[in-house]
Amino acid sequence: MKRVVYLMLAFALSAHFTIEAQKVAVKTNLLYDALLNVNAGVEVGLAPRWTVDVSADYNSWTLSHDRKWKHWFLQPEARYWFCERFSGHFVGAHLVGGQYNVGGLKNGIKFLGTDFSLLSDRRYQGWFAGAGVAYGYSWIIDRHWNFEAEIGFGWTYSRSDVYPCATCGTKLAEGKAHNYVGPTKAALNLIYTF
Repeated sequence: MKRVVYLMLAFALSAHFTIEAQKVAVKTNLLYDALLNVNAGVEVGLAPRWTVDVSADYNSWTLSHDRKWKHWFLQPEARYWFCERFSGHFVGAHLVGGQYNVGGLKNGIKFLGTDFSLLSDRRYQGWFAGAGVAYGYSWIIDRHWNFEAEIGFGWTYSRSDVYPCATCGTKLAEGKAHNYVGPTKAALNLIYTF
């Protein structure tokens, strides 16, 4: 009789753990994939409504016509889920930091006090760090797959050396500081949960 009770208790406990919400997710940002950036993220559940997400992005490409878009960055984020983790609405607070070597990118974009058109005729090589807040939503596709959309807004501080062209080695300026306020995160993530 004791064996039957122990067996039923073991079955009940194992059933409890198998229906528990997912604890870990791996992801890729499809927006960054479309820009040929190698990226990956891991998200870990800390509590029923809290997770920590760490995403990394890397691009080492030198493009044709003397264009450069090389960078790496890390972006850790604490998330609060309104229903349960990995499902529905969430808000987050994130940090971001990395290095870049960008130039020769023809554009006419000016946004919230930052003139990205300077990248058309100059190369900037330096580092950046910042923080922001985000909002997102995650749709459950099936037992293991989710799709997530997220947008973040914040501030970054950068310091860079400025060069006259994407391949030139003569510095125009050294340690030039810049403050940026605007979008700090945009993601359409394909997610696999464990």
